Amino acid sequence: MTAVDGSQAPWAREALAEFELHLRAERDVSPHTLRAYLGDLTDLCLYAANVGVGEPEGLDIGVLRGWLARQHALGRKRATLARRTAAARAFTRHLHRRGLISQDPGPLLGTPKRERDLPVVLTQGEAARLLDEMVAEGALGLRDRAVLEVLYGTGVRVSELCGLDIDDLDTARRTARVLGKGGRERTVPVGEPAVRAVADWLRRGRPAIVTKDSGPALFLGARGGRLHPTSARRIVHTRIGEVGVPDLSPHGLRHSAATHLLEGGADLRSVQEILGHASLQTTQIYTHVSAERLKQVHRQAHPRGAE
Repeated sequence: MTAVDGSQAPWAREALAEFELHLRAERDVSPHTLRAYLGDLTDLCLYAANVGVGEPEGLDIGVLRGWLARQHALGRKRATLARRTAAARAFTRHLHRRGLISQDPGPLLGTPKRERDLPVVLTQGEAARLLDEMVAEGALGLRDRAVLEVLYGTGVRVSELCGLDIDDLDTARRTARVLGKGGRERTVPVGEPAVRAVADWLRRGRPAIVTKDSGPALFLGARGGRLHPTSARRIVHTRIGEVGVPDLSPHGLRHSAATHLLEGGADLRSVQEILGHASLQTTQIYTHVSAERLKQVHRQAHPRGAE
């Protein structure tokens, strides 16, 4: 059978275009999720066309399972298979609601159990070294210190950090207003060291970089525009390299913050609220991180821990 681009089949092209509008307007998914889902479903439609599906009704459970079985045979990771399963379910549910298929086969799909690698985190001592030994000279040095203090002190995502405006930080209450995934707003606590670092940046650093186009952005790039997440990642890697602690991304500092909160006695629900996780299941990964660290200490310190 000659390969056909399923995304160009009339029913698939129209259905995918409508589904894209649904994802953008009704579900407000992130650009990354949008690209991933559309790529997955284009591949599904290609497979469906190759097995002779000429209309939406032919997209039944057998076709869906066959497509996923092929993905598995190609060596796709479990996380990819889980995402593709979710994309297929969302697509067939949309088709059913639009009346394009009489029955929704999506709920019959099993979800592959995801293998989640434990995130690499700094120890509390390493985090203290990073922030205490970092040299902050000049306006950009003051900014870099404030960036790292806020990332670690609040656990915000790098995109959330770069989206902060000056008025989002309430120094009196030591809180920050953060706009997270899906446009969800939350308030996070900000520690005193982060408040001091930001105040120092605003007083002695930002005025040296600000331009008429800076707007209300809290953190600025070297040319005065709002700090970009790519630049923030580069700052983190550079500053960590200077101090000599294990290299991490900004998300690694977020992981470290969450782990240290739990190690300090915070309850899981509070950590979920601080991180802005929609599901408590996402936050539970940090309980596994803490447990692994405890086991490592036990192996190293207990006379019979390594046996």
